[in-house]
Amino acid sequence: MAGSFRLGTRGSPLALVQAGMVRDALIAAHGWSDVDIVVIRTTGDRVQDRALAEIGGKALWTKELDRALLAGEVDACVHSMKDVETIRPREIAIAAMLERADVRDRLIGADAIADLRHGAVVGTSSPRRAAQLGRLRPDVRTTLFRGNVDTRLGKLAVGEVDATLLAAAGLDRLGRHDTGVAVPFEEMLPAPAQGAVGIETLADGPARALVAAIDHATTTCAVAAERALLAALAADCHSPVAALATIEGEQVHLRAQLLTERGDEWVEGALRGGDEVGAVLAHDLLARAPAAVRQLFAG
Repeated sequence: MAGSFRLGTRGSPLALVQAGMVRDALIAAHGWSDVDIVVIRTTGDRVQDRALAEIGGKALWTKELDRALLAGEVDACVHSMKDVETIRPREIAIAAMLERADVRDRLIGADAIADLRHGAVVGTSSPRRAAQLGRLRPDVRTTLFRGNVDTRLGKLAVGEVDATLLAAAGLDRLGRHDTGVAVPFEEMLPAPAQGAVGIETLADGPARALVAAIDHATTTCAVAAERALLAALAADCHSPVAALATIEGEQVHLRAQLLTERGDEWVEGALRGGDEVGAVLAHDLLARAPAAVRQLFAG
């Protein structure tokens, strides 16, 4: 291609690693000599002392990258898909996803959730994780914990909290394969799209086809089902929701859980099907959910 392909990304260590993965995949697919990585600082990176839901939600990770893409400053943007809003601008398309990594959460600071001391304090910025912890251990208290992986682990190391939870995929990508203990799905389903790296381009631009060459179709199908569930629930950053889709032959197997903020009430379910499975399971969960859960979702 004429000129170097430009990839927009956040500047955190994990974001840069993920951008490097996309760069390498594009170079391998197209035989390019190089791909430029363009760091764009986001509001989510600048504001670290408040929960995302209080200051604008997931758009804090994407709006500056969207602006750069729409302005032609970059050809594509790399995202952790769990941080991408369900409803996206029509001018922007999710052109590809890399193969999904380990989708589980890891507990750091104890060998298991059951082993946390009574009244333990766990650092997390995730309403889902806070709710799931509350369901399993009502005695445990959560406190806001933001920042990149090293920042959070540093806070844990100096005793600000007893434990924290981080995505296994991010830890592995940063080379921290031995950090923490994986939490089984029976205890904590992951966030929708956790472990997936997505690449967005302009919907009608030439970059879309170039990026599509590195798409991992199974990951894209699974994440699409999880995002369809979120869309049907009208879920936002305040909504404790967990979901995991797996592809079984021609069918999608989707599991999901909705909880109250403290995790004292919840509903869960699973469904196999095709493209409609996310919306159908969302409506089933809302129909069966306790009123306290249902009121957290606009669907």
